[in-house]
Amino acid sequence: MWVERLFRDLCGHVMAMTDLPAGAPAGFMDREIRSGEGWSERLAEVLATCRVFVPLFSPRYFASEMCGKEWFAFAQREIYHQAKSNRPAEAIVPALWVPVPPEQLPHPAERLQFNHRAFGDRYVTDGLYGLIKLRIFAEEYERAVYELAKRIVSVADTTAVGPSRPLDYRQAPSAFGAPDPARPRSTGPRPIQVTVAAPTRHDLPPGRDPDYYGDMPQDWNPYYPEAHRPLAYVARDLVRTLNYQATVASFDHDSVPLDSKQPPTRPELLIVDRWALEDDERRERLAAFDAENRPWVGVVVPWNRDDHQSRGAESELIAKLEQTLPTKLSQGRAACRAAARGVPSMEAFGQILPQVVEAAAQQYLRHAQVYPPAGGSHTERPRLRGPMAAEYATTHYIPDMLDHAPDAEDTDDSQS
Repeated sequence: MWVERLFRDLCGHVMAMTDLPAGAPAGFMDREIRSGEGWSERLAEVLATCRVFVPLFSPRYFASEMCGKEWFAFAQREIYHQAKSNRPAEAIVPALWVPVPPEQLPHPAERLQFNHRAFGDRYVTDGLYGLIKLRIFAEEYERAVYELAKRIVSVADTTAVGPSRPLDYRQAPSAFGAPDPARPRSTGPRPIQVTVAAPTRHDLPPGRDPDYYGDMPQDWNPYYPEAHRPLAYVARDLVRTLNYQATVASFDHDSVPLDSKQPPTRPELLIVDRWALEDDERRERLAAFDAENRPWVGVVVPWNRDDHQSRGAESELIAKLEQTLPTKLSQGRAACRAAARGVPSMEAFGQILPQVVEAAAQQYLRHAQVYPPAGGSHTERPRLRGPMAAEYATTHYIPDMLDHAPDAEDTDDSQS
């Protein structure tokens, strides 16, 4: 009831501040359709076309997987806008329904640059729910809603986030991360590394068009001219919307030594340019990486179908890719194998990347070093013994069968 009232009040202010024709909807609230038929399709359509996204911050909101999916769907549009225009787009206008301590905010919400205090001190301390519930705060409520409506209209007028293809809402990941009871929200975003294996404009194969490259491998932009931003930073922004803290590195300069026996410290994405395989030394290092079988490293091979030069050399480049990365091309989930074989557009890249990240994160958890609780001393394993335990303990040796059982071998997701 109270959220519906807030929505009506906001729409009334927005109508008064704009030239929307009478009767036109000023906004959309997902509660209107969540109980009806086809609600996921309708919601996906709205998230693909709306101009401003207004999340109602509260502990319950950030605990909702559905709300996290909505956030991801809209944030993906912002990232595409920046990739295509090379200009940032900030069209998320948060509203405090119930104040949330900063340490409990997921990383995508924490990164928003927004001054809530401009809406009033009482709004910051009590949120819209507190203001709307208590009559003594009626004036503060009206001020906060009015200022929020002004902000929404201003963002809509100054930030033109283009529409996108509706996301399959049922398959979309949550921007707040997968629920993990063992990892409290206050521990912060999860680390991940985005590594690029690509040449620079200074060491290209003979005849290769330099427009796709920069001074560093991280500057590679395979989807030029549609995109005007290096893909590594598009990938970084996408994984940030999944509640990760991403760093960007170069395979040539920053990768882990191939003979390292250390357990992984984080999952990793390796973005490979097929043209990088033209360099013999780099191709050998990539082949050695593939032979080591690091399942916590997800491989993505972007491929621009509008790059006529790459299309002309496609057969040769694919053959080298298959010779260099046979393990990554044949093992793991279907989405991971598809990502390693070639992703033809930036939109396809954005759709498949969350699946590769999820698979890499799960493999990282399987292979990461496990640390025992601090300060604990070694204790014997608890054992279940029957009524004759005392007698056996004094007269017989009971072999500990568990001590000699072989460890279960980690496997990847190749069967899924």
